[in-house]
Amino acid sequence: MKRLLIPVALLTIACGMSGVPGPTSAPPSPPTTDSSPQTESPPGQDPATPPPTAISPGASQFPDPNGFAWTPIASGLERPVDVQSAHDGSGRLFIIEKYGTIRIVENGTLLDAPFLDISARVDDSGNEMGLLGLAFHPDYESNGYFYVNYTGDRGHTRISRFQAEGNSADPDSEQVLMVVEQPYENHNGGAVVFGPDGYLYLGLGDGGSGGDPHGNGQNTEVLLGKILRIDINNGDRYSIPADNPFGNEIWAYGLRNPWRFSFDRASGDLWIGDVGQGEWEEIDYLPAGSPGGANFGWSVMEAAHAFNGEQQTGMILPVAEYSHSNPYSGCSVTGGYVYRGSMPEWNGIYLYGDYCEGTVWGLIQLNGQWQSRVLFEAGATITSFGEDESGELYLASDNGREHSNDVEKEPPRNRV
Repeated sequence: MKRLLIPVALLTIACGMSGVPGPTSAPPSPPTTDSSPQTESPPGQDPATPPPTAISPGASQFPDPNGFAWTPIASGLERPVDVQSAHDGSGRLFIIEKYGTIRIVENGTLLDAPFLDISARVDDSGNEMGLLGLAFHPDYESNGYFYVNYTGDRGHTRISRFQAEGNSADPDSEQVLMVVEQPYENHNGGAVVFGPDGYLYLGLGDGGSGGDPHGNGQNTEVLLGKILRIDINNGDRYSIPADNPFGNEIWAYGLRNPWRFSFDRASGDLWIGDVGQGEWEEIDYLPAGSPGGANFGWSVMEAAHAFNGEQQTGMILPVAEYSHSNPYSGCSVTGGYVYRGSMPEWNGIYLYGDYCEGTVWGLIQLNGQWQSRVLFEAGATITSFGEDESGELYLASDNGREHSNDVEKEPPRNRV
């Protein structure tokens, strides 16, 4: 049997995967989460706004998941919420512990000394607060720069740059690029991702509470409920790319809590897991080359369903969604990656999961229709997926330590 690598009290996948969504192109049917894919178009699709079309090579079928298994690669972590590679040729994996440290797995061993410890400046007093996201500069091997998203003083979001050498980062090297005030303790987002264009993309939630009470999702003058895009190679702290659509940091909007998103390393396509309100979880998609300004609908829409109004022209519906009440119900989607590793049968499949149920789905596009299928029941609270230098996939679990036996009651992204 081929083995999928599952990192740590995190699960990691390095050679066998399932539950993957593949490149998409538009919502000609947000498939449900059950094992038989739907192909009908989602309700309310605006004919004037053609759905995005997958342009990257994708999988033509799902592998048989029974020939693959997730294998633990590390344990003994405290609330791991992200797994990243520095893409520096070292093969190391960097794992965020939510309370404020980054740990290293090197040559299969979890190192005792943290790579970075900023726990004294991280406010993790709320369930969705803490050290939440990590990305390494494309030139990390030469400049040692990496970027994090965390909630600091008074729970406000901080995007900061640090510098490292070897297996140790200097906590005093922090340069705060951006502080975004948070009105509530939940829906902080957290993803930090470099795009194929070299810009830094940031996922911010709508500010919290429930139902987007301040209308942040559709307001392009505030940074909450958005994916931001900044140029960290120019300006004092950063500059705003000239082709950002609103003259500010915003790249895409209409998002409730984009906890995890990723770019397909082969095509540049953007995949977003946006955590739902009370009933629907969604996967959003933008093909490479799409202009900025995409509107994913929140809080007018929750996934492909009306929430606070009716769908408006130009809103992009998800390519996949699942309900909290279907046979594979869950509570909080965890966005993943398109598999681009060493197993050809998995190439082009997008994998994503649910935090509460531990279900892992695969998503592909066949004959112009999106198909989503349950591939694994991981038996873990899936906080994040990760990708190593060679394109193998990992998943992190929040129930990997004895002290975390209450996480089902307190998921990192509580719904209000």
